[in-house]
Amino acid sequence: MTRFSFSFLALVMLSFSASVAQDLVYESGGELPPELSSYNVHFYDLTVTIDPADSTISGSVETHVEIVQPTNRIVLALDPKLSVYRMMELKGDNRRDLRFERSGDHKNMVIYFPVTKQPGERAVIEIDYGGKPMEAANPPWDGGLVWAKTPSGEPWVGVASQTIGAWVWWPNKDHPSDRPDSVAINLTMPDHLVVASNGRSRGTTERNDGFKTWHWFVSTPINNYNITFNAAPYETLRETYTSTSGDEMEIVFWVLPEFITEGRELFPQFVSQMEFFERTLGPYPFRADKYGVAHAPYLGMEHQTLIAYGAGFEDGVLFGEPSKFDDLHQHELAHEWWGNLVTVWDWRDFWIHEGFGTYMQALYAEQVSGMDDYQSMIRFFKSRISSTQPVAPRRRMSTLEITRGGRGGDVYYKGAAFLHTLRNFIGDQLFFESLRRFAYPDSDMEKVVDGSHMRFATTNDYLTLVNQLTGDDLGWMFEVYLRHAPLPILVVEQTENAIALQWNTETGDFPMPVDVRIGDQIREVIPGENGSRIEFDAGQAVEIDPKGKLLMTVERRVP
Repeated sequence: MTRFSFSFLALVMLSFSASVAQDLVYESGGELPPELSSYNVHFYDLTVTIDPADSTISGSVETHVEIVQPTNRIVLALDPKLSVYRMMELKGDNRRDLRFERSGDHKNMVIYFPVTKQPGERAVIEIDYGGKPMEAANPPWDGGLVWAKTPSGEPWVGVASQTIGAWVWWPNKDHPSDRPDSVAINLTMPDHLVVASNGRSRGTTERNDGFKTWHWFVSTPINNYNITFNAAPYETLRETYTSTSGDEMEIVFWVLPEFITEGRELFPQFVSQMEFFERTLGPYPFRADKYGVAHAPYLGMEHQTLIAYGAGFEDGVLFGEPSKFDDLHQHELAHEWWGNLVTVWDWRDFWIHEGFGTYMQALYAEQVSGMDDYQSMIRFFKSRISSTQPVAPRRRMSTLEITRGGRGGDVYYKGAAFLHTLRNFIGDQLFFESLRRFAYPDSDMEKVVDGSHMRFATTNDYLTLVNQLTGDDLGWMFEVYLRHAPLPILVVEQTENAIALQWNTETGDFPMPVDVRIGDQIREVIPGENGSRIEFDAGQAVEIDPKGKLLMTVERRVP
C-alpha cells in the first residue's frame, strides 16, 4: 500500500485528490486499531454546500475529540474520491496545519500531532474538503449521495450510508462504538429548496448568490450513518404530539407537493404507530428534538429524528406481502428504539437493530388485525431464513461482513423469528417486559431527554436481562439460534400408534419443549427426555408444533 506524505508547506499550498484503486473496500466498522481507540469524538460541526447542478459537495468539518490513550496520531476516514484542501488543529483563534497521510486505496487518513497528546487532553481538528462524492447505485443498500428529480424536474437529494459508512460524504471516525454527544449541521443548497436534517432547526441564513443555509442541531448522541439531509421543494405537514411521558413534540412530514394529498392521508399512521411503540417500548427517545419523516427518492432509512420514506404511500411495501399498515414507515420508526436509542458497538450484534426492528412489524400486525396476521408474518420470516452463518458471531465484524450472503437476511428474519420463539418460551408478560427494559433498563430513564438514556448493547446484554427476568439461564437457546448457523433439528420417528422426538443440535444441550397435538389434545414434551415418546390409538391425527411456536427444522425418520 503506497502512502503519500506532505510537508507543512505542501499542506498549506496544495489539495490532494487521490485516484481510487480498485481494491478500496467500502465498508464501515470492524477492528479498532490504536489510532481509532486512542480518542473519543464529542462533537462534530458540519458546514457543507451541496450543489445538485454538478453533484458536488464542499465545506469543512470540525471534529472535537478527547484523548483517552497517549498518542501522537489518530485516524479519520474520508473517501479518497474527495479532496482534502487543508487539515488544521484549532486552538482558540489559532490554526496550525497538521501533517497527514492518505492513500488512494484506503479510506483512513492518518493525522499526526507535533507532540504526544495526553489522556484527558482535548483537540479540535478542522478538515476543509470537497469534490464529487459517491453516488448511491441502489439506495439504501448501496450507499452514497442520491441525486434524483421530482416529477416536476426539481432537485430531489438525499443520502444513505449505513451499509458503507458516512465517510463517503464527510470525514469522521468510522466506528459504531463512538457516537458524538451532539452535532451541528449547516447545509447550504439552492434557495428554492427546503432542506431537512437531523435534530431541531436553528433557522436559516439568507445569501445573495441563489443559495440558502439551513442550520440544524442534534442534541443527543447519534450514529455517524444517521447524519443525513433531504432536500426538495417540499411542503411541510406538522402536528404537535403528546408523548406517553407527557412531553410535547413535533411530528413533521416533508413531502413533495405533487403528493401532498397522499401525505395527509398517511400522516395519521405516523401518530398511531408512534403510540404503539411508546406503549410497548417506552417513550420516543428524541423528544428534545422532533420526529421527522422526509419523502425520499429511495425506499427508506432510519436516520435519527428524520427517517427517509419512499414506500409510495402504500401498505405492505417493505416485505412485498399483504399488510394492513405502512410497514416501511413502521420498520424505520422501530429503529428509533432499536438502533438509535439502543446501539450496537460492533456490527457483529447488528441483529439487535434489524431483528428487533423486524419483529416489531409482526407485533404491530397483531395489534392492528389480530393473531392470524401476526402468525402469517412470522411464517414469512421463517421462509426467508438461510441459516448459512451465525446471526451473532463473536468476532468483530464490519458492515460488509455482517451483511454478506445469507447472514444479511438472517440478521433480519432469523433474528425476528428467534424473538418469536423466545416469546413463546418465556410467556408474554416476561417477554414484553424484556423488550421495554432492554430499551430502558430503568423506568427513570424513560423521563430523560438529554441523551443519558442512550446506550450501547450486545447480544449477551439481552441474554443477561432475560436471565434476570426469568430466573433461569437461557444461554443454551441464544447459543443455538444466534451463535450457530444451523437451525435445531427436531428428529421425528412415527409409527401407526407412537411418536418419538429427539433434538439434534451442534451444541447438544437444547431442552426446548415442543407441543404435539394428538387428536384434539395438545401435549408439551421435551424431546429426548422421559415422556417424549407418546403412544396413541392408530388412526389419530398427529401434528408437531401446531401453533408454530418454534423456529426449527423437522426431520422425519422411519424407525
